[in-house]
Amino acid sequence: MTKQEEIQKLKKEKDAVILTHYYVRPEVQEIADYIGDSYFLSKKAVDMPHKILVFCGVSFMGESAKLLNPAKTVLMPDGKADCPMAHMVTKETVQKARERYEDLAVVCYINSTAEIKSWSDVSVTSANAVQIVKNLPNKNILFIPDKNLAHFVAEKIPEKNFIYNEGYCPVHEHMKAAEIRELKEQYPTARVLVHPECNSEVLALADYIGSTSGIIDYAANSPETMFIIGTESGVRYALQQARRDALFFFPGTEPVCEDMKRITLDQIIDVLKNGSSEMKMEDGQANAAARRTLERMLELAQR
Repeated sequence: MTKQEEIQKLKKEKDAVILTHYYVRPEVQEIADYIGDSYFLSKKAVDMPHKILVFCGVSFMGESAKLLNPAKTVLMPDGKADCPMAHMVTKETVQKARERYEDLAVVCYINSTAEIKSWSDVSVTSANAVQIVKNLPNKNILFIPDKNLAHFVAEKIPEKNFIYNEGYCPVHEHMKAAEIRELKEQYPTARVLVHPECNSEVLALADYIGSTSGIIDYAANSPETMFIIGTESGVRYALQQARRDALFFFPGTEPVCEDMKRITLDQIIDVLKNGSSEMKMEDGQANAAARRTLERMLELAQR
């Protein structure tokens, strides 16, 4: 029996579903029931009838899945897989903004810990941040923790006053605009598709800026056949599935999230067999507040 066959067998026995992010290893994406970005996976987790959710992603994703599904078992194949940006804001920053600005909404990127969500009014993803912030009645917006996504959203909604935090995704923040320009010189007709977590120099070179799912949709529906991709390299698998006739080029310093790449087929087999690495969230006011930010996100995204 192959590892893939064993996973399928265990999944049926345990009444489990496997949810994976686009940035995990290709072989993990191949065995997934659902592959998506943070927003898609958040919605999908709520809709799943299965008793067990195997979440192939980093810790904040498992926390979000558990907050939205407290009665279900959420298993993380690698419990140490984390997101550096998810911790990049302090409670003091939030408290000072609330004291200084009237009519303030604290908007928290879903790429954050449950504790940080509990300090916030609503969560957002890169796919729905512009829509949700537009729908908020508040004039003043503290956007945490990612500065790059915050500036991108602010440019789309100039009528609101944004207060910025200095958090960032190391993979996107350290992407080199010079390497994107080199690719553009080699492939002048290629479209440049980048994630809004990228630094401003990279964003300035883009033909399209959008979430991971947005980048895939753009490539899937474009008449072009060459694309320069400015996001984590794990998206290559989904892009190639969507467009087998197209060529995709990544920066020479390939953007890799080492935490996402920690997850393996052996770990998935282990959690399915043994129920190990379960995400547990204590009942309490903080987690109830964090849950409300996610529920409000899902509500506002429908408007």
